[in-house]
Amino acid sequence: MTEVRNPSATAVTPSGWTPKKLYGLVAAAEMVTWALLILGMVLKYSGVSEAFVPVFGTIHGVVFLSYCVVTVFVWVNQKWSFGRGVAGLFSAIIPFATLPFERSVQRKGLLEGGWRLAPGGDEPRGFVENVQAWCLRRPLLAILLGIILVAALATFLIWLGPPIPKG
Repeated sequence: MTEVRNPSATAVTPSGWTPKKLYGLVAAAEMVTWALLILGMVLKYSGVSEAFVPVFGTIHGVVFLSYCVVTVFVWVNQKWSFGRGVAGLFSAIIPFATLPFERSVQRKGLLEGGWRLAPGGDEPRGFVENVQAWCLRRPLLAILLGIILVAALATFLIWLGPPIPKG
C-alpha cells in the first residue's frame, strides 16, 4: 500500500470535518486525558485522594479507544503504510506521544485532502474501505454506532479490571 500526500478525492463531509481536523482533535484529546490520568495517579499516591483515578481513567480509556478507531479510519483514508498505521496506534500507549505523531504525519503532508471514500469520491475496494464508505455516507448513524461500540468496549474493559492487578 502506498502512502498518499493528497488522496485523489477531496470530498469533505458537509460538516467540514477533514482527516486533518478530526485526527488533530483526537490526538490532542488523548494527550489531555493522559495528563488527567497522571494527575489522578499523583493525587492518589501522594495521599491526597484516590477518587480521581477511576474518573480520569475512564475518561482516558474512552478517548484512547476513540483515538484508536479514528487512527484506523484515517490510516485507511490516507493509505498510510502498515508501519505508519501501527506507529499511530502505538503512540496512544506512550503518554503524550499522540500529538507529536499527529504533527509528524501532518508535516509530511499525510493528513491532506478530504475523505476519499465519501460520496462522489473513490470507489471502495475491500471490506475495510466499504465499511469506511458506508460510515461516510451515513455519518450520524456511524457516529452513534461508534459511540455504542466504544462504550461497550470500555464497559467490558472496566469489568475486566485495571491492567495492573492490585496487591
